[in-house]
Amino acid sequence: MAYIIAVANEKGGVAKTTTTISLGAALVESGLEVLLVDLDGQANLSLGLGIENSKARLTIVNVLLESVPAAQTVVKTGIPKLDVIPSSSELTLAERFLPIRQGYETILAKSLRDAPWQYDYILLDCPPFLGAVTYNALMAADLLIMPTQAEFFSINALRNMMALVRRARSQGNPHLTYRLLLTIFDRRNRIHRTLSEQLRATFGNGVLDTVIETDTKLRESPIAGMPIIYQFPKSRSALQYRALSQEILTYAKETTAQPT
Repeated sequence: MAYIIAVANEKGGVAKTTTTISLGAALVESGLEVLLVDLDGQANLSLGLGIENSKARLTIVNVLLESVPAAQTVVKTGIPKLDVIPSSSELTLAERFLPIRQGYETILAKSLRDAPWQYDYILLDCPPFLGAVTYNALMAADLLIMPTQAEFFSINALRNMMALVRRARSQGNPHLTYRLLLTIFDRRNRIHRTLSEQLRATFGNGVLDTVIETDTKLRESPIAGMPIIYQFPKSRSALQYRALSQEILTYAKETTAQPT
């Protein structure tokens, strides 16, 4: 069964989509089969992989609102073993109509768990707000990665994220774990260094060792519709996302090996 990772933070602009694409590509580079799920109505993940949502016949919207089997919405990317379920602007309708459906909290979880596929990892790129779609992602996930800048507003947004984690655990996903990922980090910035130290002091092992530093190459790779791992394989960010993938693989192996 695939290991499902949600990438979410209420704060926008913290590299959620970049992390989903880059981590997914790094996992594929390690020989794994990966599915990316675009849960944001802006569809930046789809666009970042060269997929125009206007050309997608079926999207994640059809899965959430019409019970279309998830396997029917998968689109191949230009990278072998890296597939995507695209999004569209119609996903905003899900925030209105999804809660009306009975048992809406687990619609995504059931659709991903019941699908007849052989992916090793499924990564969920969540929207920058904590609505019904993000909650569905947390109910489906084994692990939540919260990309977080070492900035006041980004860190402050973690309060609501942690409240949603507690809610998901109490309402049907008790084994959900989380890890914070420092992104867009500038080691020369004293405030960044200070706040990152405070985060590690507060959350301890809840903060990933890997840090994603500021890198202009990360802004350039989406233009080519390619993950940075393939577009700029020797860049600093590519190396850091490879390190992140190995840290995640180790963590997933340790947690799934634990007796239930």
